[in-house]
Amino acid sequence: MPRLRRAGIDDADALSRFARRTFSHTFAADNDPADMAAYLASAFSPAKQHRELAEPRRICLLAELDDVLVGYAYLMQGTAHEAVAAAHPAELERFYVDHAWHGRGVATALMQAVLLAGGEGGGDALWLGVWERNARAMRFYARWGFVTVGTQTFLLGSDPQRDAVMRREL
Repeated sequence: MPRLRRAGIDDADALSRFARRTFSHTFAADNDPADMAAYLASAFSPAKQHRELAEPRRICLLAELDDVLVGYAYLMQGTAHEAVAAAHPAELERFYVDHAWHGRGVATALMQAVLLAGGEGGGDALWLGVWERNARAMRFYARWGFVTVGTQTFLLGSDPQRDAVMRREL
């Protein structure tokens, strides 16, 4: 089982490298290389990770095995999509497990921690956006009780893509 912990600002560099790698591995084959490069540069720089880790409403959970990062999740408390009805929502902004660790319980342990963290401070709903072409992720979230409640646009470089907005009670 992975060791789960909250990330600190000193994790920004390692998280930046891991996030770039897992996002690229997940989506590069299905997207234009220029759009992918632009998104990776803007979304996962060490400076941006540092700013995000310093945000008081954001929680970053890391999953590690033998001190090696194998997964992470970002939650933002207090934000909601228009299709998400909740008094105290939390957004699951990112949820990634290294491909080599798929099917080994890392995602299960990480999602359990996400659900606990999302409910901290009275959170009542957790929501996320997932690319409509990412069937594997959509099945995973559905197994955890998420249901599709709407759509949103996700801009990957210059490519506007459609995400399903999924929600579950906490």
